[in-house]
Amino acid sequence: PLSVYLLPTPPRGDTMQFVALIYIDNEKLAALPPGEFDRMMHGCIVKADELAVEGTLLAARQLEDTSTAKSLRVKDGRLTAVDGPYAEAKEVLGGFNLIEADSMEEALEVARSFPWSRIGCVEVRPVRSMDTVRARVGAPAAPEAAAAALA
Repeated sequence: PLSVYLLPTPPRGDTMQFVALIYIDNEKLAALPPGEFDRMMHGCIVKADELAVEGTLLAARQLEDTSTAKSLRVKDGRLTAVDGPYAEAKEVLGGFNLIEADSMEEALEVARSFPWSRIGCVEVRPVRSMDTVRARVGAPAAPEAAAAALA
């Protein structure tokens, strides 16, 4: 799996968080020349290390194959767990990067520095602050242990 980054980096001022969702097309992945994925992954890790030191990359995770997944659904009031993703898809979620940036444009520039759009899609979305959501719905403040993880 990808190197994991959870650095205690202070916020860069008045910035926002974005998530870059990495979707992989397994057919395109399988069509890469031998060794190409490892070269892409090596370059990705080197770039991720640079961004983590800058305080731009806050977290990165690579997901295991969809064959290891379980999907939960509630139907007629009954919770069921099924193997794999709920629906077949050409591109599957392969991982994510949590980015701190001044704008969507800056977050897209960071996402462009990774190679994964060659074999799938990189979707960039703003992340909502859970503190803001808690305030909006009248939920209590997060317990201290969870506050950092949910901020």
